[in-house]
Order: sequence, then structure tokens, then C-alpha cells
Amino acid sequence: MKIDYLSKTIILFLVLIAASPAMATTHPEIIREKNEARALQLNNRLEEIKAINKDDLPRAEKKALRREVREIKKELAAVSGGVYLSVGAILLIALLLILLL
Repeated sequence: MKIDYLSKTIILFLVLIAASPAMATTHPEIIREKNEARALQLNNRLEEIKAINKDDLPRAEKKALRREVREIKKELAAVSGGVYLSVGAILLIALLLILLL
């Protein structure tokens, strides 16, 4: 049992060690520039959609535009790279601070 657990742990460490150089090769500046460019494209598309006269469009096209706007907003939220904390995480942090201080 101990040998099985030990072998699984060693394999996990080897996989993590092999994967870490691949993650370290990406340059944050390039990623940030790509994200900013993509965010600019998405904002431009949102402005185009807002400028469209929706009164003359059929119902199906209006629905497609609403769906596209929702998808763009989701992608913008993902690209912005904000830090989101759930209520559980905030409570856990607060408890740790209370216990440590």
C-alpha cells in the first residue's frame, strides 16, 4: 500500500516537473498584448452592434445579435483577467486571518 502511494506520488511530481518548463516559456507581455488586442476587437464589435438600427431587423436576427452580445461580454470578462473570489473563499480567508491574528 505504501509503495503504491509512493509510486503514484513520484509519478505526479515527475509530470508536474515536466510540465512546468512548458508553462514558463510563454511570455506575459505577448499574452497581455494579444488579450488587449482581442478586447479592442470585441469592444469595436459591441459598438457596431449598438450602432445598428434594430427596428428594421427581423426577430431572428435580433435574437442572434443578443446572443452575440452575451458571448462577447463573457469573452471580455475572461480576457480582462480579473480576480474573482467566491463567498466561500472570502469566508475562508476571513477565518484564517482571525485565527492567525
